[in-house]
Amino acid sequence: MVEKEISYKDWTYKNPRTGGDVNLRTLASGKKLTIVIYYAPWCPNWRFDAPILERFYQKYKDKGLEIVGVAEYDPLDSIKNNLEFLKVTFPTVVESDSRAAKQTTLHYEYRKSTGDTRGWGSPWYIMLTPAVMEKKGDVLTKKTFIVNGELIETEGDAFIRKSLGLPAADLKAPVADNGKIEVCDPADTKTSALKKP
Repeated sequence: MVEKEISYKDWTYKNPRTGGDVNLRTLASGKKLTIVIYYAPWCPNWRFDAPILERFYQKYKDKGLEIVGVAEYDPLDSIKNNLEFLKVTFPTVVESDSRAAKQTTLHYEYRKSTGDTRGWGSPWYIMLTPAVMEKKGDVLTKKTFIVNGELIETEGDAFIRKSLGLPAADLKAPVADNGKIEVCDPADTKTSALKKP
């Protein structure tokens, strides 16, 4: 997660479930943090991140978090099936429904402008703080945090908690069966005796 300069614009896209319009500025209104995730339904990285986002949504939606998925590069039926399969309940919209649209989407322009060199750029995140978003005009923000790729759950949780004004989570170190805290010990040389077959 890095802060980048980006001229990120307001949008209105269709909800794949209802066919109704969803406007980002309206959706973010009254929230403390809005996470926009661009994804391709067929992407394994999206399938890894979707359950993480759903956990965040259920945990923090009543505390000021909004999440909206922007589907890309897949037909509408596939998008709907993917949302149902992954049990995604947070709002979603569709920017493009064809792989042929890859280099014509705003998603493509945004991620390239922030240094994302991946082929398809799924997933790609932009974090919006509605309290500091531009109040008028097409541009919502000129500088914010983005993630080019998969979200690290602990990093995402810490960012969300801080953005929502919640105390940091008490993350406990893993404990072994013998009751001792597990640590990676670089001084442990047991593995140095391993040899290539």
